[in-house]
Amino acid sequence: MSSEDKNLATNLVSSKRRNFIAGAGALASSALLGGLPAIGHAQALGYQLLDTPVPTRDPARIEILEFFWFGCPHCNRFEPTINAWKANKPEDVDFVREAPALNAAWETHSRAFYAAEALGITEKMFEQTFNEIHQKGNRLNSPKAVGSFIEDLDIDVSAEDYMKAMQSFSVATALKRSEKLARDSRVSGVPSILINGKYITSASLAGGNDGIINVMNQLIEVERKAS
Repeated sequence: MSSEDKNLATNLVSSKRRNFIAGAGALASSALLGGLPAIGHAQALGYQLLDTPVPTRDPARIEILEFFWFGCPHCNRFEPTINAWKANKPEDVDFVREAPALNAAWETHSRAFYAAEALGITEKMFEQTFNEIHQKGNRLNSPKAVGSFIEDLDIDVSAEDYMKAMQSFSVATALKRSEKLARDSRVSGVPSILINGKYITSASLAGGNDGIINVMNQLIEVERKAS
């Protein structure tokens, strides 16, 4: 091959390589702008993109879902951060919580949460439950202990009625639903945040509790633009 032919071949290969790199870069940028980031890039940004999105309660709105456990010290530390965000959340965003029993030791606390949901008293017992466990050292590790605690809150619910609610069909159904949702969302620990049924983040992925909030806000904007 002549020197001129070699130069021509080299230029052709270089041109193809430049075009390939440019095309890949454009594709990645397009995916990010479209709210569909590549998995590797998503992890670097502090979240994971679910292979299959999970349904949200209202498809017309953006949903932030917190998976938590009352007995989790990390959840306890995260609550002031997420509550501060919740107090000023955007109008087009819904915030909900789920308490899946990711292992058997969590079930009593999970049932306590869903009993409160069924009785419509969640706001009256939520922060107090974290405080009872983590500040006062009362582990609330039995239905009887939970019932007594709720009765002492003076919110017109007896210990007996609360324990009955914890064992009700509606609570059992809610518990099973939350566990399936956690599996479908690839949740392995708490607190974890599911953004609009598509993205999962946590302190380990986002680099801390403030990082979770930053990821949430960024993905809310992505979802808002996509809709």
